[in-house]
Amino acid sequence: MMRHHDADAVARDIVSRTGGRIRLALPLGLGKPVSVANALVRLACEDPRIELAIFTALTLERPQPGSGIERRFLEPAMDRLFGAYPQLLYADLLRRGELPGNITVNEFFFMAGRWSEVAQAQQDYISVNYTHALDLLLRKRPNVVAQLVAEQDGRFSLSGNTDISADLFRLRREGAVDFLAVAETHAELPFFAGREALLDPGEFALVLDRPEDYELFSAPRRPVDDASHAIGLHVGRLVEDGGTLQIGIGSIGDAVANALLLRHRGQDQALRADCPFALPQGAGGPFRAGLYAVTEMLVGGLLELFEAGVIDREVDGCAIHAGFFVETRDFYRRLRRMDPDRRARIGMVPVSFTNQLYGDETGRRAARRAARFVNAAMQVSLLGDVMSDAAADGKVVSGIGGQFNFIEQAHALRDGRAIITLPATRTAEGRLDSNISWSLPSVSVPRHMRDIVVTEYGIADLRGKTDAQVIAALIGIADSRFQPGLLRRAKSAGKLPKDFRLPRSARRNLPERLAAWLDPHRALLPRFPLGTDFDEVEQRLLPALSVLKDLSASLPGKARLLAAGFGRGAPAEEQRAMRRMGFKNGSGGLEALALRGALRISRRAGG
Repeated sequence: MMRHHDADAVARDIVSRTGGRIRLALPLGLGKPVSVANALVRLACEDPRIELAIFTALTLERPQPGSGIERRFLEPAMDRLFGAYPQLLYADLLRRGELPGNITVNEFFFMAGRWSEVAQAQQDYISVNYTHALDLLLRKRPNVVAQLVAEQDGRFSLSGNTDISADLFRLRREGAVDFLAVAETHAELPFFAGREALLDPGEFALVLDRPEDYELFSAPRRPVDDASHAIGLHVGRLVEDGGTLQIGIGSIGDAVANALLLRHRGQDQALRADCPFALPQGAGGPFRAGLYAVTEMLVGGLLELFEAGVIDREVDGCAIHAGFFVETRDFYRRLRRMDPDRRARIGMVPVSFTNQLYGDETGRRAARRAARFVNAAMQVSLLGDVMSDAAADGKVVSGIGGQFNFIEQAHALRDGRAIITLPATRTAEGRLDSNISWSLPSVSVPRHMRDIVVTEYGIADLRGKTDAQVIAALIGIADSRFQPGLLRRAKSAGKLPKDFRLPRSARRNLPERLAAWLDPHRALLPRFPLGTDFDEVEQRLLPALSVLKDLSASLPGKARLLAAGFGRGAPAEEQRAMRRMGFKNGSGGLEALALRGALRISRRAGG
């Protein structure tokens, strides 16, 4: 093993050892060794004789604010919100259309929505299930594997990226593959000492030591709105004590975690009693036996549930098995400071363990009892197809990741359930539309694998149901403004009886009814139930910025914003918000007036 303090020296050594033909495997997300990767890309840019092929996923980037309001909001808080994380050079070149021909980048998962307008990234994307990504990588015959690692007492840990790397190193030890292993150490990475995460330093030929580490990427938590809180409360009814749980990142995942915490503490009883939507009988009460979590992604909600004792059922000495994490700086800090014996109950393992039953199938089936795999979607068809990863024009928004793996696993387990969550509506370019539609332009999960779908208006249990029953159940949890059109479409296709009528309880699925249910319980349903890096003024600004974005997309919306912005007597909190955005003493013209209007509309709406 050769240790360096200079990334360029490491890159030159890699070029020398490979003859300049580099097939580089980089981990998904946080595990990328940014300094080594950037040094290799720089060398390849300078020397066209070097052939550099990169295979990876989830390239992390701090946002690049545009002009106007977005820049005013983000620029003063970039380091606090996202960490002082450096840009990956290959991503920068791709965005500018300047990636040279001797460098190729293939990804199988994107940061959601970040690469939709980059043609080269869209063209070079490879669609593959997470559990199949290892096989795809092996067919590309990587000769260099480089990873960010944690170091402690002379030992190396794959830390938050065992997902594919653990299997790669195992295969190399078995003699099935061969590659040059390169490590870049980072002091902020939590050290996991489990057998899948721990590596002998001798497994790495080259190590880059960072005397001054850059900050790890931080993924700020999104605010949890009414729809997400309601979805979380509904999902909480489906989770059995002593069962198994998987949830993802984002506002719905945070809402599910909050709902399970409320249930465990006995604080959800009034919420359940007041719910106006027809729901099947659900589980309740504290988690005395505890849950076991098996998940590709270790998210903040799972960590909260673990620390609260909700996740407590052990399998092979661990209450959580996870494949990777990308979270907030507070999340990383809590893991680093956690007592080592307690941290050992979180097992970082490959996704070949978390996302499928193959291998020790008998043991995994026994461990994953009453499994509830909770994943988000963009749209669902009335026949149960799920759209999660691509848009109507074929552009990839994110990728299938492990969603199909978990749905397949739920069907394979005797008492497993796959729960798809989504808000009932979306607003795009000023237009409100239903997320439950007759058909989809793109299908991530086909209808024959339909199971449970949850919106803010209820739960549709679709497994084993006829097409007519499925359609009726999904219209029953759709927004009522779209139910008549959905009913007409289904009846005209002969998929619902002409005399079918929705039950009365499903005919008032409206935001006003939702708010009337949740309003008396706001203290239990905070906008950021797991905490946030946004300060108080920024938290006040977020719903206003959402209003501004929605209304600015149409002329009537713009008129409404400007009309609301006129008038005097602005409260102190509004003045603080305007100052935070750089508008002082009436400066900013129409832009400032529109923001002031959005703040007032948001305040009246309770945002």
